[in-house]
Amino acid sequence: MCPFDFSKGLEFDPSLAALMARDSITRIRLPYGDADAWLVTGFDAVRQVTTDQRFSRAGIIGTDYPRLTPEPIVSPESINVMDPPHSTRLRRLASQAFTKGHVERMRRRIARLADTLLDEMAEQGPPADLVRHLSNRLPQHTIFDVLGIVPDEWPRMEQYVHQLLSTGADSRRTAAAAKSELRTYFGELIENRRSSPGNDLISALAAAKDGEDAFDDQELAVLALTLMLSGIDTATCQISDISYLLLTRPELVKHLRTRPETLTAVLNELLRFIPFRKGVGIPRVALEDVEMDGVRIRAGDFVHVSYLTANRDPERYLDPDVIDPDRPPAPHMTFGWGGHLCIAVPLAMAELEVAIGRLVERFPELRLTVPPEDVRWDTETIRRFPLELPVTW
Repeated sequence: MCPFDFSKGLEFDPSLAALMARDSITRIRLPYGDADAWLVTGFDAVRQVTTDQRFSRAGIIGTDYPRLTPEPIVSPESINVMDPPHSTRLRRLASQAFTKGHVERMRRRIARLADTLLDEMAEQGPPADLVRHLSNRLPQHTIFDVLGIVPDEWPRMEQYVHQLLSTGADSRRTAAAAKSELRTYFGELIENRRSSPGNDLISALAAAKDGEDAFDDQELAVLALTLMLSGIDTATCQISDISYLLLTRPELVKHLRTRPETLTAVLNELLRFIPFRKGVGIPRVALEDVEMDGVRIRAGDFVHVSYLTANRDPERYLDPDVIDPDRPPAPHMTFGWGGHLCIAVPLAMAELEVAIGRLVERFPELRLTVPPEDVRWDTETIRRFPLELPVTW
């Protein structure tokens, strides 16, 4: 059994490290689901699985596939469980909402939100909890704002997201109810935006066309739900985790303050290094027998890939367990790979650049008020992030 429940700071999960060291492809059993799965860990092997159409995300629909949460997080209609050409079509349409112009407008909105949150923290004065002031609120406010969700609804949305990401054995019913409520909410919001477009992301997606092709309401509702979950999940964790690293490794702050032009490169190195979640995500199923690294994967077998281990592959990265702010550019897998690379990467990077850039600039003396070993970490969801970052300046 591989619960993948390790939650000690940003140390790499020793069970994952052991599987990675043993072989590139091994059999694992996860807490939920009625079957074992193969686990692929090496960078090149993960790249093969994520780009080889003999491995299908859509093939898991209708199965009790191996996973870490009681209730499957992903909806059956989500782009995350589609294969080409269906996923290619939706990605092509969705990309129209993430053009350079759209992202720059979203960046300006993110900057206003970040400045407001940091102003509030500065006005309150130290000590303060950076998680509460910035990394919890900015991703939520950003995705709610860019999707066009009115502020009165934000607390309800936050509750639904937490219910969906919970790993507790008794959370399945509440997670299913939350998913249903969110799909209903987005269905109504999309109907409103089609008749009264605004400057929000849903309006841009609703207007996306490829010839005569466009999103239907159900596709758009599921995509909005996917964007909200990934926008909050990934960004909340990463802002908190990156902040923790900056607070515990002053040499990184010095690097960013003396060489601010390297911000994006440093962020990518930190994204590569950080174990941003626990274990694995959504599996694939083999559509036919496939030979990989001397292992025969049978048709119908479930296959999980680990982006976490791929990001630490010593054959891909020199000294992979070391944070090197001057590491030569090399793509990482934190946002996925291939046909399931996150479509909102431009938005995610804009958010991280604004949040971390503003934080380093405005609070040069920021430091923890407790020893690093006293920082409390999330143990209730599949995410890896500090629950609090008590700071002073």
